[in-house]
Amino acid sequence: MAESDDARLRRRSLLAALAGTSTAALAGCPAGGGDATPTSTGDDAPGTDAPPTETPSADRARDLAERFAPALTYDTAERWFPTDPRQYASERDGETVVDGFAAFDGYTAAFEESGEPPAPTVFYNVVEYAESSLAVVQFWCYSAFDQFTTNFHWHDWEVVHVFVDTDAGDPQLLVASSHSPRVPNNEFLDPDRDRVPRILSELGSHSSALSLNDRPNSFQRLPLDDLPADITNRAVGVVEALAELPAAYGLPRDEGLRLPYVVPELDGAPIYDHERLPAVTRESLVPDALTVRSFDALSEPPVDLPARETGVVFGYEGRPTPDADVDVPYDLVPTSELEDIAAFTGPQLSFEFAVPEFGEDVVASHITTAGTPWEQDRYADPAADITEPAHRAALSDRYDAIDPPGHINDVIATVSQVTQSPDAPDGEGVTTTETTVEAIALLRSDPAAAPTFRGVSVFRGVESGSHRLTVNAPGLAPHDEPVEVGGGSEGDATPTPTPTATTTPTSTDGSEPVRTTTLAGVGGDVPLVANDAATKLEVDADGTEAELTEVAVDDDFGGRVYRAPLDGPDAVYVHRDGAYTAEVRDVDDAVGAFRVNPSDTAPVRIDRPRTGKASLASFVAAITNETADQLASVGSDEEEDGNTSADAAARPGTTGEANVVGGLLRAMEAVSGAAERAAERADQGDRGGTDRALEALAANLQRAVERFDGLRDTLPERAAASADRRFRQARRRTDQAIASEKL
Repeated sequence: MAESDDARLRRRSLLAALAGTSTAALAGCPAGGGDATPTSTGDDAPGTDAPPTETPSADRARDLAERFAPALTYDTAERWFPTDPRQYASERDGETVVDGFAAFDGYTAAFEESGEPPAPTVFYNVVEYAESSLAVVQFWCYSAFDQFTTNFHWHDWEVVHVFVDTDAGDPQLLVASSHSPRVPNNEFLDPDRDRVPRILSELGSHSSALSLNDRPNSFQRLPLDDLPADITNRAVGVVEALAELPAAYGLPRDEGLRLPYVVPELDGAPIYDHERLPAVTRESLVPDALTVRSFDALSEPPVDLPARETGVVFGYEGRPTPDADVDVPYDLVPTSELEDIAAFTGPQLSFEFAVPEFGEDVVASHITTAGTPWEQDRYADPAADITEPAHRAALSDRYDAIDPPGHINDVIATVSQVTQSPDAPDGEGVTTTETTVEAIALLRSDPAAAPTFRGVSVFRGVESGSHRLTVNAPGLAPHDEPVEVGGGSEGDATPTPTPTATTTPTSTDGSEPVRTTTLAGVGGDVPLVANDAATKLEVDADGTEAELTEVAVDDDFGGRVYRAPLDGPDAVYVHRDGAYTAEVRDVDDAVGAFRVNPSDTAPVRIDRPRTGKASLASFVAAITNETADQLASVGSDEEEDGNTSADAAARPGTTGEANVVGGLLRAMEAVSGAAERAAERADQGDRGGTDRALEALAANLQRAVERFDGLRDTLPERAAASADRRFRQARRRTDQAIASEKL
């Protein structure tokens, strides 16, 4: 699966050339402006029109900014602290711009020379909702560079909103921006009025998490003993495993999971080799211990990534009671002093995001591109950045200026890892376990990739329609599937699900915000396979007479590992130690089945899959022969006295018991023969002969199962469990063949 370094660099160079140029990336902002997080799916739904806002006087704005100016905590490995971009501004075509090369190189040089963060600065913007006592203080932090995993870029703007009731003077809601417009932000309703907001900045990406309880400098998603959680976001819900998990990005390295960073590349080479960045070296980036060159260069997920460590704390010392633990004081500057900057520029960087298609595809559109903060809708209407519907509903109840949330589409999936099943014989079954690393998910209709949190991927505010979900994780083979997202008006909250999506409205009676949740993967689970154990299973429907609509893959022990609509060729990575049944369905709901037993990492291909009696009967013949071979080979090294290897494995005490094993194998030969005859008759178009052969198959299979049941307790436990699963699969497909209207 791995490419040579030269080939990989050539491909990334091509991506960079195709990608064009980008401007400053803003967490939570889509390209070209617009709501940071869409609050509804229809033009007529509530929440789509921004209410009028006003700008308070400079003194009033300053007072509010000084009161709520946050403490900012950074990782010990952080390289790009909040600074003032004006020092890197230049004139271009009559406009003021901040060039990415100038900012990155200039900041690095200044940091190296002084050993101190250059020009520590936080910018603020204050707006008031017209005819309302609700004001919002925004704190904007600019970093010269962002190095995360797949969404690195020049320039980085992060924002924290403090919603304040100006009559009572109490904060109403804190909103800390996350990675993507689709990932729920960290939010806290009704925070303590006397507690200074504390923001935990994620290493490299600067995504903001909240730390509001008495355990500073750590993120706590759930309450613990007498400590409240640091967020009040509602639970993901929908799936039992997520019933109590609040939907917010958080700070994964605080929560025991890891995600390695990647070295950004430009023009096919690491960015620190670029001639326009003389001050930037490898040491200027996130340290080696936290970094990999690429996801696919790892044979399996990394297990030794360092945990998060608190480094410096930035704080505003101009407040009446400054924070005692501030390491670096920052200047507090109104954003109005920046609004003459027209653009933050720099060529788009590249990183491959693999898609498991027949010819392995790769996309680069996940690199975020966006405009300046003051061009965003949320700059004038901060409520556009509220991603938790319950929080927007609460503010709507308190203030007429805030519309209630509209109907929202969520796409949710958990990520798991496929491993060999301890209950199966070697190479004959898999299971799934929790991953030890976070993954990166991409809706390919969106401009940005988003990391998982605790293995959960949540995309909020997704437009109704057809999308493709792609998941990459370090050391794991990629996953890709189509996802049909439903939605509509609040009165029409239950769209028709696709084979891969389950839609569940949160509410349809108007009592609370309505969310339609689409579960990607298999019931919300996306199983990924380590690179060194992955085999690509390809299904090529070109030339098939039937119009195929769906493909699914089941392992004997692990159950279903893939299910998706089928429109042309499809591919999925499976674990080579599994024993699989690939199933296809056509437009008439006829079924076809195919046995897949990968023995190495070479691709397995199913060409022109059929549906109907012939396909199902051929499958029964294949799985029966496979089961007979397994039973005949159990304990083969203990053969003696002319007994079959299956006799030896059963350790029979009498000749009668040995005959039971032989009888089972003979019964299975009859099953296989009847299945092959049924398939042959079906291929010949002989419906009567096919049905008679299938009746004989069902009777022979019943006798074989009865003989197996009598012998089960004398077989090795794992071999018996494997054979039992295959017999059940054979019976299911036999029943389908008998019921099928299609030959």
